[in-house]
Amino acid sequence: MKVFAHRGASGNYPENTLAAIKAAITCHADGIELDIQECKDDFVVLHDTWLERTTSGVGQVAQFSVSQLKQLNAGSGERIPTLQEVFDYVPTHTQLNLELKSVINLDKLIALLDKNLNDKRITQKQLLISSFNHPLLKQIKQHFPWLNIGALTASLPLDYARFASELSAFSVHVDREFVDQAFVDDAKSKGLKVYAYTVDKQQDIERLQQMGIDGIFSNYPCKAKMFLTT
Repeated sequence: MKVFAHRGASGNYPENTLAAIKAAITCHADGIELDIQECKDDFVVLHDTWLERTTSGVGQVAQFSVSQLKQLNAGSGERIPTLQEVFDYVPTHTQLNLELKSVINLDKLIALLDKNLNDKRITQKQLLISSFNHPLLKQIKQHFPWLNIGALTASLPLDYARFASELSAFSVHVDREFVDQAFVDDAKSKGLKVYAYTVDKQQDIERLQQMGIDGIFSNYPCKAKMFLTT
């Protein structure tokens, strides 16, 4: 079972920062999940559309330029990274799950991905793009037919994993509280990987592993990997 560092190693370091990313790489997490927001002139790594919870700023991310956002404290003196800084920092053997939050200018994001792929900063195999915004996933998949996409759900749909299959998704990302064996079996029958969020307790890890879950998102990736090897 794969372990993705949820917002980096966010249980011990400020979430979605380079410090959290570095810690996840150090403990050999199988992948790193990060949240992407669009600001006035760039893409930044931040979960919320509002700044108050995780930074020293006040207001909506979209109202600020990247230079303004860089002046904020994102926790313990860390700064908000841009998506480009993540591409420059993360080695290509580490999988990147980029969860698209508030992304309006998809063409601009596609251009950024294209540039980094051409510059070999990132690889096709490395990328997994996920979102609760399924029309957005469909659009980006149309531009990059090879792209692995992950369809997120916070519910247990009546038709189980059909929505992800219709998107030609690689994986379906499910809330650990709602996922059941029938959902997992249905997803597997459709050729989908099943990843569960957010999983920090050993009992949950063991339960999900028994169900055949392919991977988990954990705030404590080092501890989660330790649970899986004991």
